[in-house]
Amino acid sequence: MTKDLEHSFVTQLEENQNIVHKICRLYTNDQESHNDLFQEITIQLWKAFPKFRGDSKFSTWMYRVALNTAITLYRKKKRRIDTASFESVSFKIKAEPYDDTIEEQLKLMYSAVKTLNDIDKALVFLYLEDKNYKEISETLGITEVNARVKMNRIKGKLRNILNP
Repeated sequence: MTKDLEHSFVTQLEENQNIVHKICRLYTNDQESHNDLFQEITIQLWKAFPKFRGDSKFSTWMYRVALNTAITLYRKKKRRIDTASFESVSFKIKAEPYDDTIEEQLKLMYSAVKTLNDIDKALVFLYLEDKNYKEISETLGITEVNARVKMNRIKGKLRNILNP
């Protein structure tokens, strides 16, 4: 690879690395697993970068590669990639005055999302990242209509889990 291509990759990765960290937090349970998944995603991004055509935003392409890598690792190992426990993740919610019910609601939401399969979890992740259905469909490789239908079904599942 040329130095320009390498520089472009490193720059884009640095600007968008939070995407990879968020996905790693979603699909791992400890720092060592997080680091391993981050490294594997970075390797896959590097391998695929010369084929990135720029048809979509770099961040959208990065989401797709990162999510596919996380899901592929799950399938290869034939075991569930554990998500981070809520207690092990530090959240700083700025609310005046601080309301303990917000933290409790987040805890319940994360435990409900953990029950979803990996594809549904990825869809919820992208939805919570304020991605529109077009971006979600491009990232996950499904139709926009399918993304909407799946999200509506997931919302129903989450409602049933949270409000039995």
